[in-house]
Amino acid sequence: MILVGQYDSPYVRRVAVSLRVLGLEYQHDTRSVFADFDAMRKVNPLGRIPSLVLESGETLIDSAAILDWLDETEGPEPERALLPRTGAERRKALRVIALATGAIDKAGAATYERVVRPVGLRWPDWIQRCRTQAAGAIEALGAETWPASTRLDQAQITTACMLRYVKMADAELLPVGRYPSLDALSERCEARPEFRATFPAEYAIPRGE
Repeated sequence: MILVGQYDSPYVRRVAVSLRVLGLEYQHDTRSVFADFDAMRKVNPLGRIPSLVLESGETLIDSAAILDWLDETEGPEPERALLPRTGAERRKALRVIALATGAIDKAGAATYERVVRPVGLRWPDWIQRCRTQAAGAIEALGAETWPASTRLDQAQITTACMLRYVKMADAELLPVGRYPSLDALSERCEARPEFRATFPAEYAIPRGE
């Protein structure tokens, strides 16, 4: 399999971590959505990441679809699946994942607006709105319980990937010590080999003038 996209994207990273947790080998195609946009569109017509090219040649796009395929084909047993199959546990996990991905989207939108867009075209009210939405999602996640004894699942993986991304993109949204449960979750996850192997050293995006 070939995973397309760089690890500074939390969506790419959550797929990479999940593949490694399930013990699946993959090649890593590090094309950039910015520097290699035309080449990226040959893999995914949207020019977005991640994509996962299967051994059959089929290409899966969107991290949620890729993770759904992973659980369906590689994690059918309860002890392997990264997301509960049914019931209240599944609904809770999906709610947590929605908060984490929402924080990613809103922190990313604010960062693009204030960093990538040219200075004269930036919209301060939109930046503040997006940052408020991201902060709300992070606060809700900080109110969740994250027991250290719980088996690693997709809610933890996605939330930990979100935390590292926000620290790179807009660290002010994660003041030191404000969310101790999230700090502990991040520390535990980042110490795991699956996270160490996919650690994004920096956040590489173009800068507006």
